[in-house]
Amino acid sequence: MTTDIDPELWAGVADTSSFERVPPNDLDAEQCGLGAQILSKDAIADVLDSPMQVRDYYRPAHETIQQAILDLYGRGEPVDPITLTAELTKRGEITRVGGPAYLHHLVQQTPTAANADYYANIVHEQAVLRRLVEAGNRITQLGYAGGDANETADAAMAELNDAVQVREDADSALIGDDAEDMVAELEELQRNGRAMGVPTGFSDLDELLHGLHPGQMIIIAGRPAMGKSTLGVDMLRACSIKHQRPAVLFNLEMSRRDVQHRIMSAESRIGLHHIRGGAMTDSDWARYAEALPRFTAAPLTIDSTTNQTVMQIKARCRKLKQTTGLDLVVIDYLQLLESGTSRRQENRQQEVSDMSRNVKLMAMELEVPVIVLCQLNRGPEQRQDKRPTKSDLRESGSLEQDADIVILVHREDAYERESPRAGEVDLIVDKHRNGSLATITVANQLHYSRFVDMAADFSAPLAAVPDTGEAA
Repeated sequence: MTTDIDPELWAGVADTSSFERVPPNDLDAEQCGLGAQILSKDAIADVLDSPMQVRDYYRPAHETIQQAILDLYGRGEPVDPITLTAELTKRGEITRVGGPAYLHHLVQQTPTAANADYYANIVHEQAVLRRLVEAGNRITQLGYAGGDANETADAAMAELNDAVQVREDADSALIGDDAEDMVAELEELQRNGRAMGVPTGFSDLDELLHGLHPGQMIIIAGRPAMGKSTLGVDMLRACSIKHQRPAVLFNLEMSRRDVQHRIMSAESRIGLHHIRGGAMTDSDWARYAEALPRFTAAPLTIDSTTNQTVMQIKARCRKLKQTTGLDLVVIDYLQLLESGTSRRQENRQQEVSDMSRNVKLMAMELEVPVIVLCQLNRGPEQRQDKRPTKSDLRESGSLEQDADIVILVHREDAYERESPRAGEVDLIVDKHRNGSLATITVANQLHYSRFVDMAADFSAPLAAVPDTGEAA
């Protein structure tokens, strides 16, 4: 080591005699990784393609040098000891990183620039171990601090999640690398028809969307009492009861029994008011007995835990996927979710934006379609036709941005009882990332807590029971 190098760069790094253990780190890998990037532009590209992030460095000076390298590289300027010294001097940071002599020392320490990605992986692995140690210490402090157990557990999960998060492998390849797989998929499609994801239970909607696919975030939105909860449950029934595919409903405003009553009403065609009021007739009981085997055999989980966060929901979904499988998630509804932070965001819009983005990331990570029910603002009520648009999504424009599909629920007879379209419901597909837009009209049987295709066989007259206004 030359005497020109700032001795603070080495202070306490290798001192194993200290009364505290040194956090996991590998200074040699950090130095050689930086030196490789100073020697070769290709090494910078290798580091950018690795899981390592700028924050992974143990020494703050190394993090500063890495950021300067990336800034030079991003502007298309050369990276060498001279240009890097000039950049750090301009920032007023050259002395803090050890001076020009330390930059030359990094180059001298590096055996070859060809191993930059290996050095970067070592730095990243040590950083993960270091963050686990730090998270463990913070979790211990949370436990000793006391307070609400649920909030503490949620904060502990957040600490651990932040510690182990890794960048996903890039989905990158030459266009022809998987051509054989692409041809095989097309041949399978030719033999078996269109690729169908999770069915929605509505023939026209399935024709338009080709079902719901893994990684999609689907928003079902409407004003209160339009039937968005009814539509979400209809899709769950199609998935789990009709097609025996595992699904989960997170309902934040109704009890589990209320949800069970709605599902049984829809399946058995028993008036919901009969079930809730204890006024079931002999024919009702007969239909109940006929539907019960389908009801009990469905791989459908109902979670009515209140005050949940997206992180808690994701943890529950991950466990379900490992144990029973999982093909569909429905959250009713977004604005009732908790942010999961101990302090309020600067504003509610930012809070909803964060939750929206986390739901989309959850769908991609778990590889399942996630349906999120949302409230609309009062915009539709201020228009003459009362027809909603996706811009009416309440509290956050990022909902529209994050969603792959936006379905708006609209009933003319909710505003005008004598409407000639009484009993009809418009499902307005106002955003469809991978296809066209359309308005699908279905029929409401809200006394049975369900919607059905317009061509469905209505065994019981719609007019037999008045609309109770219970559509959520």
